[in-house]
Amino acid sequence: METTRNGQAKEEAAAARDGSICGYESLDRLLRDNLSPQVFQEVSRLLSGLNCGRTLEAVSLADSAKALSSECNFDVQAFRFMADKELLREPRVVRVGLIQNSIVLPTTASFVDQKRAIHQKVKPMIDAAGASRVNILCLQEAWMMPFAFCTREKRWCEFAEPVDGESTRFLQDLAKKYNMVIVNPILERDVNHGETIWNTAVFIGNHGNIIGKHRKNHIPRVGDFNESTYYMEGNTGHPVFETAYGKIAVNICYGRHHPLNWLAFGLNGAEIVFNPSATVGELSEPMWPIEARNAAIANSYFVGSINRVGTETFPNPFTSGDGKPQHTDFGHFYGSSHFSAPDASCTPSLSRYRDGLLISDMDLNLCRQLKDKWGFRMTSRYELYADMLAQYLKPDFEPQVVSDPLLHKKSS
Repeated sequence: METTRNGQAKEEAAAARDGSICGYESLDRLLRDNLSPQVFQEVSRLLSGLNCGRTLEAVSLADSAKALSSECNFDVQAFRFMADKELLREPRVVRVGLIQNSIVLPTTASFVDQKRAIHQKVKPMIDAAGASRVNILCLQEAWMMPFAFCTREKRWCEFAEPVDGESTRFLQDLAKKYNMVIVNPILERDVNHGETIWNTAVFIGNHGNIIGKHRKNHIPRVGDFNESTYYMEGNTGHPVFETAYGKIAVNICYGRHHPLNWLAFGLNGAEIVFNPSATVGELSEPMWPIEARNAAIANSYFVGSINRVGTETFPNPFTSGDGKPQHTDFGHFYGSSHFSAPDASCTPSLSRYRDGLLISDMDLNLCRQLKDKWGFRMTSRYELYADMLAQYLKPDFEPQVVSDPLLHKKSS
């Protein structure tokens, strides 16, 4: 069930009473209220980085986008990542968007009505992205349904769709209308392979065509995230999709905890990697602003991190296998979607509680400029780690540990 307005107000009030820092939005407010401008500027430099030596610029958006934001009660923010001017290459500026949203109806409503309501809620946000001339847009993980994988109940499989199913067709029309590439993370039903379920992102081209798909590589088995009850690890490798606006990829949710997953998309030439997610505060929030930024730095590409919003309540109680009492919700999905750049700069995040559209202009020339500056590819010594991993995969692998001989010497 969507968090109610009263419930949201209570959560925000509790956060204020506790003095907790709830994502970039509240952190920014807290620091501004308690630090001098000079100290705040230095703290901001360390926490958010500098883009080409400067703080990120806000971008003014079309009045029609702002009107949709006000009318439909979602946040919209926009920023600009610059790159240094080059002598031999023109700037390669693309406008990229992320959408975070809560569900609409109680999870006890009919599945048809739940899905239709989410489509209706997200459409004005996509329209605002179109009015803002966004080139590439990514939605959150399994955006077309409640994130019901905590329940271990198989009836939620009814939300699964073929790659060319209802939600893809809905977005294809909008992609064509706005000349926009859209990344569409769905629960997939593979009708050609025994109706198998996958956690999948469908890549829709700016002409409304399906470019391809990628399936989630790493599946969590932690806390309430019992996703292997529904689908297993993906089988599509680490594809990078060359679009009209750049080379993009998607690292779905739990894959962000695996550095080699990020690396593989970079080795295949990604310039932007999206991380559509569904994650809750108690489990992962301290990690959220760190992992994507690290990936952007280490792999010299941009990262777009998306998380859903709200608390979704399910009809039947379930347990987490941790000895704690049974419950009917995951916890709070804390939103806080943001962009990270290869030069360690990042945007402020969207709200922890509110639906939102985050837009960023980014000059993709920055990717190569940071590769040239830091030389991470040149100095990576892949052959060293390829040999290590090959040895590790053998059944008779022994760790390379050198023990102090005095540790095992008998005292005389």
